[in-house]
Amino acid sequence: MYEIIRTMRYRLLIIVFFSFSFLEAQEIIPITKKEFLQRVLENNNNIKISQQDVFAAKGDYKQTNAVIVPNISVSHTGIATTNPLMAFGSKLNQEILTQNDFNPSLLNNPSQVQSFATTIAIQQPLINLKGMYQRKAIKTTLNAITLKSQRTKEYISLEADKAYMQLQLSYKTVEILKLIKKGALENNRLVANSFKQGHLQRTDVLSTEIRVLEIENQIQYSKSHLKNASNYVSFLMNSSEDVILKPSDELLLLMLNEPRKTISKERSDIKAMQLSTEAHQTVFMSEKMSFLPTLNAFGSYELYDDNLFSGDANGYLFGVQLSWTILDGTKRFGKAQKSKATYEKAKIEYQQYVSKSTLEFKKSNRALLDAKNNLTLSLLALKQSKESLRIRTNRFKQGLEKTTDLLNAETQYAQKQLSYSQAIYNYNYAQAYLKYLTKE
Repeated sequence: MYEIIRTMRYRLLIIVFFSFSFLEAQEIIPITKKEFLQRVLENNNNIKISQQDVFAAKGDYKQTNAVIVPNISVSHTGIATTNPLMAFGSKLNQEILTQNDFNPSLLNNPSQVQSFATTIAIQQPLINLKGMYQRKAIKTTLNAITLKSQRTKEYISLEADKAYMQLQLSYKTVEILKLIKKGALENNRLVANSFKQGHLQRTDVLSTEIRVLEIENQIQYSKSHLKNASNYVSFLMNSSEDVILKPSDELLLLMLNEPRKTISKERSDIKAMQLSTEAHQTVFMSEKMSFLPTLNAFGSYELYDDNLFSGDANGYLFGVQLSWTILDGTKRFGKAQKSKATYEKAKIEYQQYVSKSTLEFKKSNRALLDAKNNLTLSLLALKQSKESLRIRTNRFKQGLEKTTDLLNAETQYAQKQLSYSQAIYNYNYAQAYLKYLTKE
């Protein structure tokens, strides 16, 4: 049994050595929380993606200017034709028609005629109710996407806060476990000496060696967790540097401002859902407007000649056009029905989202209360452990306490420190998350 334990310890030590060597080979870079949060807001990919969504929505809205501003185009066309009608018309446009051109034989079999036309055309929408409602819907959608982008930034800030605290806790865990290991090694040394003197059994030695192995394994696991936490911090900053980040700030108990007692419907994501619903309603209205006519004004100025980019002849035209699609099968009815269903669905989804957010708020309130209670108990346990260590230390100095008991008291105190650090992390995050939920 003893040989098996020794073999296991040897193998574990090799694994731990190489794991630690790998970690220590990497450069350790300190970073403050303020610096980290700033870099996240500047470089995080999720934030950048949400910003691009806003830019795309702005592009969609700009396209709707077509329903209020004129459409102006310029074209230049060159043709060569022997078609009787087009040949006659081309000469007429160029103002070069002669009496001879009315000869029936020339009218029926004209020679090739070249014509170059430059046209400046303008079209101005006057009445387009469907287009105006579509423009309003897209504007509302833009506002919704802007609010969603804001909520994305708030969520990433919360996630960054959590990630930094996890990194702080990881370093604290490794630090405390090293203290525990130090006590375990000393305990193992004392037990081994007592065994050599015949005061203890071999099982006592094996138990202390197993304890050392367990702590070494915990340290190895904690260092791996530390590396994972560091990698996630780098990921949030969109950094590809292969380094280990170390927080410059200590993990301290935070007392944030008292959060709201309820969630606000002005919260960016909830407001975005509301605006999205309004946008669907406006789309439904636009489909209903498709049953009404549209009115456009138009005009053009034209230059004609038989030479390229010349314009010896000119003319213009202008007018208004009333367009009304009376019947297109059931297409418009179908689109109106679909948009109404989409709107009704959006209303239900909005109500569902508000209900879910309220549920999450109540759950988070209870989580904060639990974290606060656990923090109080952890602090009390830490104080009791500290007092126990003080008493045992005094008794040890008076020769009334065994060394192993003193070492165990030190180990317990270190463990309570670890539990208290975890409780601080849980409480700080519970506060931050509740503040995130109640943010306007």
